[in-house]
Amino acid sequence: MSPRIGSRTGLVAVLAGSLLALTACGSDSDGDSAGDSATASGLPETIRIGYQLIPNGDLVVKNQGLLEEAFGDDVKIEWNQFASGGDVNQAILGGSIDIGLAGSSPVARGLSSGIPYEVPFIFDVIGTAEALVAKPGITDVADLKGKTVATPLASTSHYSLLAALADAGLSASDVNVIDSEPDAILAAWQAGQIDAAYVWNPVLAELEKDGTVLTDSSQLAAEGKTTYDLAVVTTEFAEKYPDAVQTWIQQEDAAVKALNAGDEAAFQSLAAELNLSADEVKAQTAGLIFVDAATQTGEDYLGGGLPDNLYATAQFNQELGQIDTVADEQDYRDAVVATFAAAVK
Repeated sequence: MSPRIGSRTGLVAVLAGSLLALTACGSDSDGDSAGDSATASGLPETIRIGYQLIPNGDLVVKNQGLLEEAFGDDVKIEWNQFASGGDVNQAILGGSIDIGLAGSSPVARGLSSGIPYEVPFIFDVIGTAEALVAKPGITDVADLKGKTVATPLASTSHYSLLAALADAGLSASDVNVIDSEPDAILAAWQAGQIDAAYVWNPVLAELEKDGTVLTDSSQLAAEGKTTYDLAVVTTEFAEKYPDAVQTWIQQEDAAVKALNAGDEAAFQSLAAELNLSADEVKAQTAGLIFVDAATQTGEDYLGGGLPDNLYATAQFNQELGQIDTVADEQDYRDAVVATFAAAVK
């Protein structure tokens, strides 16, 4: 049995008005769930994973079939693509996935509203891989007043955009902020329908070809507004199948180590998943920081820095009117689980 801390109990509020059934979760599942009868080995019959097209280790795990190899034929791995962390939150609320990738801002929002999940792993720390890019002629953030800026709402990019606007003395009401997923942002940019966008790679790289970077998430991190891509797992799944979670974390850690070692096969996997060249994905991964499991257990990450960040992120979102309530600080600490990463061999 994999070691883990006691389960979080303070964040199980029923969100009656917001638990809307998802009309499109990106899944063709026949209805299997973590609650179905387990195999004789004590593992789930199906693990439903929500992923995003972000150049990090999660795509390496998917492309190389590392989970399928680790679990064998007894466990079906179901990969479901989502456009943003907000969509992943909704999928978890709708009971469509067991494990997912969401940015630190949507995770802070989710914990504030009582989504019953926990954070056992950090996919990456976001640097220059997310940025605010504007059309030619716009030279600083203050120039965005009265302009149309696109970003996926409730994402890390949205959080960073609001932070950048605040630093420039602007509020969200000073700018026409529109909700748009990455692919739609690229189309709107090419059609001349928006003046700027805060978004992540690989779409960011396309905007940078003829746009001006006004700020990026590495600059905002230096000012105390660090953002992450986080792994989330439902509390129910983690409690029922801790060995499955441990195996999943083990494969994610292997992918992180491969990327940090410059493993060519890992970059080729990213290239295949993102339909880019290996050189392009190498340039894009340079804007992310990959931290292995052993390092993640330290005070800077799962051991202290991340729960502090999630609580501060929730407070910032509340100050800007993006969420109504913030949970107790201890709830964010309890939701960050370091024991799975600590047990990685």
